Amino acid sequence: MAQFKAHSVLPGFNLALGYTLLYLSLIVLVPLSALFFKTATLGWGGFWEVASSDRVLSALRVTFVTSCAAAVVNVVFGLIVAWVLVRYRFFGKRVVDALVDLPFALPTAVAGITLATLYAPNGWIGQYFAEYDIKIAYTPLGIVVALTFIGLPFVVRTVQPVLEDVEAEVEEAAASLGAGRWAVFRRVIFPALYPALLTGFALAFARAIGEYGSVIFIAGNMPYISEIAPLLIVAKLEQYDYAGATAIAVLMLLISFGFLLTINALQWWVSRRGVR
Repeated sequence: MAQFKAHSVLPGFNLALGYTLLYLSLIVLVPLSALFFKTATLGWGGFWEVASSDRVLSALRVTFVTSCAAAVVNVVFGLIVAWVLVRYRFFGKRVVDALVDLPFALPTAVAGITLATLYAPNGWIGQYFAEYDIKIAYTPLGIVVALTFIGLPFVVRTVQPVLEDVEAEVEEAAASLGAGRWAVFRRVIFPALYPALLTGFALAFARAIGEYGSVIFIAGNMPYISEIAPLLIVAKLEQYDYAGATAIAVLMLLISFGFLLTINALQWWVSRRGVR
């Protein structure tokens, strides 16, 4: 065993840990540190002035509310898509499976232009909603549509392998004991999928918060109505207000980290309950 470890093709713990910390420092820690250092030039008073302005608070509210709404929609329909892909066989299944990954490959600007064209009041889809005085494009609802489009693969690809590992024998045993379909799903399938659904929600939510390209074309970008925080950051950069831009970015980072930390704590709590 000692001879095998000495000649292992994989690096030892110390070397692997060193590479990991160096890589994370260069890719994550150094850029984030520069972000905080630049924001620190404003001082606490300047940072609070930027962070508490009405326009910034409105943009943050639009960003996080629409991101959360899109992530919730993706959890529901992502589960349905993953269920269909895992549990059923049908003609064109490989095509549908490939279409799930389309938002990964499609440039976000192309997605935004396409969605804005489809959901505009005179678009192929938007015209039917316009008859009922429902406006999708150039509203927060349009932002939710765009964020749902780019976030769906995260939920599907997270839930799909877990759903494949759920043994059909367990479901059959529950059904043989008199459990109905809803009871089998609620008591057997859903507990196994719950951690994966939380992970998919966190990934879709985190991806939506920083989305820019697919949103600016369909949002309308109206201050206090449909302006997102990434657009406000770009606007401040164009005005050479780098400290103000980094202040908004730091505020988004702190709020996002708080959300993700809460979700991870919830996952840990669920896993602990499962072990017990």
